[in-house]
Amino acid sequence: MTGTAAKRQLERAPVSTDEQLIEGCLQGDAEAWSALIDRYKNLIYSVPVRLGMYQDAGDIFQAVCVTLLAKLPQLREQRALPKWIMQTCYHECLHYRRATSREAELDPDCAEAQDATPLPEQSLIEFEEHRTLRDAISEMPERCGQMIRMLFFETPVRPYEEIAKELGLATGSIGFIRGRCLARLRKHLERRGF
Repeated sequence: MTGTAAKRQLERAPVSTDEQLIEGCLQGDAEAWSALIDRYKNLIYSVPVRLGMYQDAGDIFQAVCVTLLAKLPQLREQRALPKWIMQTCYHECLHYRRATSREAELDPDCAEAQDATPLPEQSLIEFEEHRTLRDAISEMPERCGQMIRMLFFETPVRPYEEIAKELGLATGSIGFIRGRCLARLRKHLERRGF
């Protein structure tokens, strides 16, 4: 199975809640762990990227995943997982900067002030918006969800002819069906308060 085919198969899979994935992880389900990391990888990478730590983002990602694996059984509020991940990632970034001495030494007062810097809440808001969109698409009829993912989320952009062939549609009907699917998506999002 090619990477693109595997990705499409995963996109069609039913969406699990964070709570379901966490329970699966706690029971040793490797697929649940993979799905949990896939769901939050962009959030984890966004913190070091926003802090300008581009070259260290991979190491920080791994450290956060190891911490998540170790601390997951101790997570008190499973709904707070995104915020917990952001805080853990932010603190890992600060720790990584100190450990690798990539910045000039700060006096203790400045270091304490830096530790107290609030998390980039905008990142959490953006992540929640992306998750709401992804969940709304997964609740749509299969053909609509597939078409929206093909048209708006795949890179490189695929021609209408290819999409029509894969969905078993006439090329000329793509625009009309796309409009109906986007209208449905809009209603799904409005119901969620988006």
